[in-house]
Formats: sequence, structure tokens, C-alpha cells
Amino acid sequence: MNLLEVKDLRVEFTTPDGIVTAVNDLNFALNQGETLGIVGESGSGKSQTVFAMMGLLAKNGKISGSAQFEGKEILNLPEKELNKIRASQMSMIFQDPMTSLNPYMKVSDQLTEVLIKHKGISKSEALEESIQMLEAVKIPEARKRITMFPHEFSGGMRQRVMIAMSLLCRPKLLIADEPTTALDVTVQAQIMDLLNELKQEFNTAIIMITHDLGVVAGSCDKVLVMYAGRTMEYGNVDDIFYQPSHPYTEGLLKAIPRLDTEGEILPTISGNPPNLLHLPPGCPYQERCHRATEDCTYKAPRLTPFGDNRQRACFSDWEAWEK
Repeated sequence: MNLLEVKDLRVEFTTPDGIVTAVNDLNFALNQGETLGIVGESGSGKSQTVFAMMGLLAKNGKISGSAQFEGKEILNLPEKELNKIRASQMSMIFQDPMTSLNPYMKVSDQLTEVLIKHKGISKSEALEESIQMLEAVKIPEARKRITMFPHEFSGGMRQRVMIAMSLLCRPKLLIADEPTTALDVTVQAQIMDLLNELKQEFNTAIIMITHDLGVVAGSCDKVLVMYAGRTMEYGNVDDIFYQPSHPYTEGLLKAIPRLDTEGEILPTISGNPPNLLHLPPGCPYQERCHRATEDCTYKAPRLTPFGDNRQRACFSDWEAWEK
């Protein structure tokens, strides 16, 4: 049985201008110890996918479909039931640690609160466990620094605190929403190495939301490529990187800067993502796609399985592409 299985997930928001479908019939599965990378441009629905599972959608959001965690449905669960799963079974690292940590509370109080609430242990026990977890995420002098406030930590150290907090209850699933976006390149590498080490140590499944394909290549087992709320391509990381089967994935990979070429203009994907209130008929990527055909303008391609557990939503014959 899969640890997490998502079927036909749809997220809609009611706005004064109409209904926005942020996530459109998404399907994926995740096993214990695996890492799934969800990639795509800003506004493609990556974060809303996991917010729906965690019960963190805005009040004007509506969810349909199914998301089963260890065989139990978690979509639209009452807050009380969801709180039994959040932190203890499923945990999340948010994009910006400075806005996720309470600036008025010491780090010790924020960490121990998680353990006291979810494991029911005493404050002194919770403090010792918190110090051990800070040491596990490689924060030096953890016993001394745990009594500091968030602003006394650097950006990379704050993100380590967030990772420690998310792992305190040893969750089976960790969701990382662009955990390295606000960090410099060297700190990004350290955080990704840390997540990979913790994954091995705790056998935690990870959903990695990112627009950095370098992060995906170095840490993920499976990749889900999203565009305008829909799946464009899904498969294992090697297949996606070495044999992309969707023009959008192809464009994303070509736009990665390379060190082995000189003086070339970096390819880009022309145009902008579509307005989700006024999606074009047919494929949402058609206006930016260099492989679009007449079919793409009036008919939306279905997500079809092929190869070794791969899926793609495209009419073009990818095997005939010039490699």
C-alpha cells in the first residue's frame, strides 16, 4: 500500500471575477522513503496541492477528489481530526522561515510546544528532545542557541530550525515548500544535503516543491511537472531529465544554465502562463509551445501512461523529436 495516494485532486477558489481552478485533476502516489519533486513556474498550483492535503487552504477554496494517507482519507477532514495527523504523521517546511517562526517567542518555546501538544510529554523532556533534534540538523552549540529568538539566527540556521521542528514527531511524510528559495547557493546545498541525510536516517517520504530543477536532480526519485494546475508529465527522475516527453519539460530543462557551453544565448520559454480565469480551449500550454498542432487548439490532451510508469499529456510524438 502506498503511503500517500492522490486521485483526481481539484482545488477551486471562488473570486469576485469567477471560479479559479488552481489544481485540475491531479494524480500521484508516494511510498515510504521516496522523494517526489513537484516542479513548475509560479502559479502552476504546486503549493495549493499540498495546502489542500494539509487543510491549509484559504476560506474561499474548495477541494474535491481523494487523498489517502496510509489508506485513510484526509481531504476535508474536520480540524480536530486533521490536527491528530499534522505534525505527528505529516509535517511541512514552509518557504520563508522568518515568517513561519514566531518572532516574539524563543526557539525553545516554539519547539517544545510541538512535542507537548502532540506527544504529551513534560516541558523538560521536550526541551531535551528539541536540543537533540537541533544537533541532528547540525546547529552548533544547540543547547546554548535554543534559548535565542528567531532574529538572532541567520537565514540558513532559521531554515534548519524549521526542519528540526517539522521532524520532532518523526513524521512519515515531510512536505518541503521551496525550502531553499530565500537562501544563497552554498546554504541551499547544505540544506539539501541535510534533507537527504535525514531522509535516510528516519526513512521519511518527502514531497519537494520547487522551481529549481537542480534540486530535483540531486534529491528526488519521482518528478511531477505542473502547468496551469495540470500535470504535464510524471515519471522517475532519470527518465524526465534524460528523455523529457513533454515540450514544457523540454523547455524547462533547456533553460538551465550550463557550465560546458560558452557564449550561447540561454534558451527561454517565450510568453507567460495563462490566466486561470480564462484558460484557452485545448492544451493550456499551446500558446507557448513550439510543437503545438491544430489539435492542441481545441482539444485538451489526456494524461496517458506509457513506458516505465510514466505519464504525459501531449499530442506530439516525443519519440520522433530531434534529440
